[in-house]
Amino acid sequence: MENTQDRPLPRIILLLSGKRKCGKDFLADALLKRLGTEEAQIIRISEPIKRHWADWMKLDLGELLGDGAYKERYRKEMIEWSDARRQEDYGVFCRAACTTIDRPICIVSDIRRKTDVRYFREMFGPERIRTVRIEASEAIRAERGWRFQTGVDDVQSECDLDDYGSWDLLMRNEHADGVEGLLERLRKLVSS
Repeated sequence: MENTQDRPLPRIILLLSGKRKCGKDFLADALLKRLGTEEAQIIRISEPIKRHWADWMKLDLGELLGDGAYKERYRKEMIEWSDARRQEDYGVFCRAACTTIDRPICIVSDIRRKTDVRYFREMFGPERIRTVRIEASEAIRAERGWRFQTGVDDVQSECDLDDYGSWDLLMRNEHADGVEGLLERLRKLVSS
C-alpha cells in the first residue's frame, strides 16, 4: 500500500499526546536520537499551523516552532484559528504534516485531539499506529515553565484526549532519572 505521495507507508507511526510541559517534545527528540535519523523522523501537526500563522502575521517561524514566550504570546489566537479550520476539515493539519513522512518510523509529537488519532488510523491503518499518553503532575509541569492560561489549558486542544482510553502506553514523565526507562519502553513499543 502506498500513500498519496507514492512513497512507502511507514512501518510504525508513534502518536505522542500529553498536556503542555509534560515532556512530549523532549521524549520525541531523545527517542529520535536513540533510533537514528535513517530509521525515524519527527513530524509535528502544529508545524503547518505555525507556518501559516507566521506567514499571515509576518512573524518569526523559528520562534513560533520553539518552546519560548514568543510562541506563548500567539498560542490562544493560533488555537482559535486552527479550530475553525478543523471544523471545515478535521484532517487539514494532519494531512499537511504528513507530506514529509519518508522514514520507517514516524514520531508525531503533538497529538491533541481524538480527530488526530482518527486521521492517522484511517490514513495509515490501525495496525501501524501506536498511541502514547505522557503525563506529569501540574507541580512538575509548573517547574518546567507551565502556567494555567484560560482559553489554552481549558479548551479542546488541551483537553480532548483527557478521556481517551485506548492508549497503547501510558507513561509518567516526572523525574530526570526515569527518562532512560521511558525511552526503553518507547523503543520496545515501536519495535513491536
